[in-house]
Amino acid sequence: MHEASGWCSGCLRTLDEIAAWAALDDQAKLEVRIELSRRRVVWRRLQPAAPLAGDAA
Repeated sequence: MHEASGWCSGCLRTLDEIAAWAALDDQAKLEVRIELSRRRVVWRRLQPAAPLAGDAA
């Protein structure tokens, strides 16, 4: 977990989001995925040398 942001450095979800994931309905999961798109932009600014899993090289 990234200390400053509270996001997992692999998936960018918070601990609460990770814990709740299995219980979330499709709409809630979609909302998290939309937020993750926003977080990727911030993450790249915080960690420019750290690629995310799933990002094209």
